[in-house]
Amino acid sequence: MKVMVVDDEKDIQSLFTQKFRKEIKQGAIDFSFAFSAQEALEALKENNSYSQYIFLILADINMPGMSGLELLKIIKEFHPNVKVFMITAYGDEYNYQTAMQYGADDYIYKPIEFENLKKKILEL
Repeated sequence: MKVMVVDDEKDIQSLFTQKFRKEIKQGAIDFSFAFSAQEALEALKENNSYSQYIFLILADINMPGMSGLELLKIIKEFHPNVKVFMITAYGDEYNYQTAMQYGADDYIYKPIEFENLKKKILEL
């Protein structure tokens, strides 16, 4: 399963790689990383065939420039079959309601409970 993680914190790449080491080694999950919403959209546009293989996007809400919510809205408009889980460090009701309105498939709070996230991903 191809999963794109979108977060402006670059250390997220090593964290996900470490936490999903077994699943990556088994070939169950293949991660790609984008460090801004704009970078994620460019990767999807540049490789249109690539976007057909992305099954899930995990996107942080609070990023400089385009927010994760804006990214969610665009992804659901142009790639409605892609699942999107929003990730946030803030328990903001407005962001939650907006994410659900824009079609988020899940809403996850930081710090991420990786065992729970693994279950959710592997059940898709």
